[in-house]
Amino acid sequence: MTQSSPKSRHPGRVISLANQKGGVGKTTTTVNLGAALALQGYKCLIIDMDPQGNASTGLGSYAMERQNTVYDALSGGCLLSDVIIPTPVDNLYLAPGSVDLSGLDTELHDDSGRATKLRSLLYERSSKPVHGEYDYVLIDCPPSLNLLTVNALSCSDALVIPLQSEFFALEGLTQLLSTVRTIQNGLNAGLRITGIVLTMYDHRNRLSRQVAEDVRENLSDITFKTMIPRNVRLSEAPSHGVPALVYDANCAGSRAYLDFALEFLQRDQAISGK
Repeated sequence: MTQSSPKSRHPGRVISLANQKGGVGKTTTTVNLGAALALQGYKCLIIDMDPQGNASTGLGSYAMERQNTVYDALSGGCLLSDVIIPTPVDNLYLAPGSVDLSGLDTELHDDSGRATKLRSLLYERSSKPVHGEYDYVLIDCPPSLNLLTVNALSCSDALVIPLQSEFFALEGLTQLLSTVRTIQNGLNAGLRITGIVLTMYDHRNRLSRQVAEDVRENLSDITFKTMIPRNVRLSEAPSHGVPALVYDANCAGSRAYLDFALEFLQRDQAISGK
């Protein structure tokens, strides 16, 4: 796939991708949005905040073989810049996650700054500052509203919510939106919702169509027009350690993520005024 020339640099936009319901395509969306933005010439960083580490393995990194992960940075063992590694996609970088993240909530229980650890790391003063080095920082959140997700939302400019086009899709969305309001009223007044992206959509499936109609009827103002189809190549790509956009650039899933990236850019730039 042909890569666009680098865009003009501006201080990075931090975007969380979150949904406390698992299996909704959150990590797939994070990885492929990052790849699509990188291919458009934007310098991007993906921070894997999920203890499952799926974004890391999907980008060819096996965190258990590395000395430093996001966990080490959050627990004070190193700088965030010490964790970042390149990926198979030019312009796309990764701060890998690991299973160690699952115990961070307990470890930081008595730390008064536990909810803003990631924000401190992004803005840390060091020889290799992280914020400002990337056009976009995408944070892959765990499928729960725990300390890791709160840390992500507390340092984010905006939130993208992947929503599966299946029964119970809207279950838990109210709780997520309530958490966003709590964050806005306390830790991060500048947090905005960029939008909801419907994933695993099957136009042949009556239920998929009904879910999409329901979401657009109730949340039309924040729902992206682009829908990500259920696609075998999207499922296969992570086992090869590359985004679907690299694995098969012409598959329906890859084309959808390219369209989504363009729509995301348009909407995010309108929100940020850039």
